[in-house]
Amino acid sequence: MSTTGHAKTTIDRATFTITFQRTFQAPREDVFDAWTQPEQLAEWWDPSGARLAECAVDLRPGGAFKLVNRDSVHGPPFTGVYRVIERASLLVFDAMGALGTVRLDNERGLTQMTVTIRCASAEHLEQFVKLGVDVGTERTLDNLVAHLADHHRA
Repeated sequence: MSTTGHAKTTIDRATFTITFQRTFQAPREDVFDAWTQPEQLAEWWDPSGARLAECAVDLRPGGAFKLVNRDSVHGPPFTGVYRVIERASLLVFDAMGALGTVRLDNERGLTQMTVTIRCASAEHLEQFVKLGVDVGTERTLDNLVAHLADHHRA
């Protein structure tokens, strides 16, 4: 299993949004599980590739998540609250003052993943860019690609 080579990141300053796209040769259920099962999430979330020190997921609307990297270089714990959960197709959550969305669509036997971070303001977006959220998230999503490939080889 691998991506089909489609990886794209865009920063839209008009809508205060960072969008990431990946295409997988994998069922969207597998991609969804990698985003929502703590044992899988802990394996790929840290941009450095290290396993998370802590990973807690209460997968329900209003439920919280907490992801803690082993090395504090990548910032404080990433915490948030789920707003919407639609198995295998959609996750919406609040985190770091932004609205995060993970959308998974089937397209010609492939899974198209679109991850969106919508900031509260232009200043908020610029703070995220300055902190390297776009670059760190790209690395994290590359880890997801590798995780899914390894997961299906086993």
